[in-house]
Amino acid sequence: MASDSPVMLTAQGKTGLEKELEQLRTEKHPSVARRIQELTSDGDVSDNSEYEETKEELVIIEARIREIEHILRRAKVVEYDESSDVVQFGSTVTLRDEFDETDTWILVSPQEANTLQGTISTESPVGAAVIGKRVGESVVVSAPGGDTTFTIEKVE
Repeated sequence: MASDSPVMLTAQGKTGLEKELEQLRTEKHPSVARRIQELTSDGDVSDNSEYEETKEELVIIEARIREIEHILRRAKVVEYDESSDVVQFGSTVTLRDEFDETDTWILVSPQEANTLQGTISTESPVGAAVIGKRVGESVVVSAPGGDTTFTIEKVE
């Protein structure tokens, strides 16, 4: 059973989920449903791989719609305290590793985390390690590839 506990979201994360939901409902779902209708109107679909793939795509879209609706029903927008120098939910944090490489991440909930968009979960190994830390502090993050030390360079 899905949890009914509140889901912490940034304002941007909530807006992003609302936009995704709108796009799924108004564009993707109707488009895929129309495609299924076209495929079934052509006759026998018993051995039609395109029909099966399109049906599966519709199932995935419907599941994502339900997931987003559930998240938004429980959403609690958490405002970031810009005056704080402590890494917190919503912080933009720049980290330097032992190889002198830097990465900048925004710390968000697991529901809105997307590394391709520069966000990581507060529950990820890196996110959990830096929460509550300040600029200049170092953390060791254990990962399957071994331990990595990160130094907090900047908190915004």
